[in-house]
Amino acid sequence: MHVEFRTDPARYRHWRVEVDGPVATLTMDVDEQGGLVPGYELKLNSYDLGVDIELYDAVQRLRFEHPGVRAVVVTSGKEKIFCAGANIRMLAASEHAWKVNFCKFTNETRNGIEDATANSGQTYLAACNGTASGGGYELALACEHIMLVDDRSSTVSLPELPLLGVLPGTGGLTRVTDKRHVRRDRADYFATKAEGLGGRKAVAWRLVDEAVSRTVWDATVAERAAELAARSDRPADAAGVALTPLDKTRTGDEIAYRHVTAKLDRDAGAVEITVDGPAADAPEGIAGVHAQGADFWTLAMTRELDDLILDLRTNEPSLGTWILRTAGDPLKVLGHDRLLLDNASDWLANEIVLYLKRTLKRLDVTSRSLIALIEPGSCFAGSLLELALAADRSYQLEGVFEDVDADAEPATIAVDAMNLGPLPMGNGLTRLQTRFLGDDEGLAAVRDAAAKPLDAGDAERLGLVTFAPDDIDWDEEVRIAVEERAGFSPDALTGLEANYRFPGPETLETKIFGRLTAWQNWIFNRPNASGPDGALRRYGTGRRADFDRKRV
Repeated sequence: MHVEFRTDPARYRHWRVEVDGPVATLTMDVDEQGGLVPGYELKLNSYDLGVDIELYDAVQRLRFEHPGVRAVVVTSGKEKIFCAGANIRMLAASEHAWKVNFCKFTNETRNGIEDATANSGQTYLAACNGTASGGGYELALACEHIMLVDDRSSTVSLPELPLLGVLPGTGGLTRVTDKRHVRRDRADYFATKAEGLGGRKAVAWRLVDEAVSRTVWDATVAERAAELAARSDRPADAAGVALTPLDKTRTGDEIAYRHVTAKLDRDAGAVEITVDGPAADAPEGIAGVHAQGADFWTLAMTRELDDLILDLRTNEPSLGTWILRTAGDPLKVLGHDRLLLDNASDWLANEIVLYLKRTLKRLDVTSRSLIALIEPGSCFAGSLLELALAADRSYQLEGVFEDVDADAEPATIAVDAMNLGPLPMGNGLTRLQTRFLGDDEGLAAVRDAAAKPLDAGDAERLGLVTFAPDDIDWDEEVRIAVEERAGFSPDALTGLEANYRFPGPETLETKIFGRLTAWQNWIFNRPNASGPDGALRRYGTGRRADFDRKRV
């Protein structure tokens, strides 16, 4: 089955979006019969990938289309239930890869909610008007403030371990301790108590921020949303930018947008992705960015790259190597970058850079081998240089292809301000800081070379590319790299890449994705969870799971 990530509010089946001045309300009202695939009902506001695709779209649109929104209330449209979490029947019936990829996308959406709170002045408030369990509580955990109705029955819980033999796959354990600072012993008790906690104890243990009786629920939610909105500096009277439908065509061997193209080579198990730089110079000022809206190159390219990553990750799991190319004028890329950075206080410029940051993070945590090819006609500069810095290996041609165009300009790369801070990875460091971890002298040399076009020799000397073959060796070295990757174990490569891409400090994000890659990949694949007698299979049957009791 093919999964499409493009949607819009007119097509939502599971969410309602209402905007009232500075406060927006996202109401989760899941259509029980609206599962992405047949075979399960989405009861009790449980969700599958289709529900989260709509949520991701809604969060994006609030940031771009509603700049006046300063607080977002996430609540339920159903009686006495906020959200029951990921649908168990869906998880039990899904292939292993689907489960893990689903958890990864859900995590990224939760991280986007936190990013909106931290960097966009749109603070999220979870108004849990009923029980929030599993992934439902994890959705609340992504919000800055959690309110739980105090009615002696509503609780928050993470029941995955006692009921399903797995772990909260969208960052639940990590957010409980690292974000909400729940004491370790209390967190241990909470995660083994299937029914969870509510009322005053949930507040005392920091699992929620406040428990509110039903008699004053609506008034208190409105009051709290108004307080959060008052803290924001989002512009009250700015016009939003419509996220118009992406122009996309998909065939059996190509996915094409206006600025991004992917050629699918199924025999080689690879995808050749080309990102085209801007065709024109950047507009004269920030007013030009607003006038162009969704057509402004950086925003348009980022939306396309984001959609492509999601499409390939979900629909093409066997294409394990992504070959990254760019084409265009590096000076035009740098011009667009500078326009955004020179107007960082403008809400739209800020949102575009934040969106680019999140999309590059999505590339970082994608379990595919990334190889960047820097050839004549490339524009790996500034924001597009980040693609090469994200790659597991990069090759820059020394000289030109003599048999193709001996008069061409040799390929260059360029470091600029966009590479020196605005686009951090999940570890909190830039890709350059990550690349030169423990090598302050090397990083300083790269900073000194900023804004200069660097040919293959200079780039290799500075440590910015892996190899710099000449025309004679290019084809053979690239061929070997791609064929070699296809011959390795995909599982081992996923582990290798996840380890090597994130040196340096641990953060909430690196913990969540590292543990998802390791623990969830392993736990989801074990018979204790997914076997014929495992907890996922037996849940709801009245029969207990038959666990292999050995610790490994």
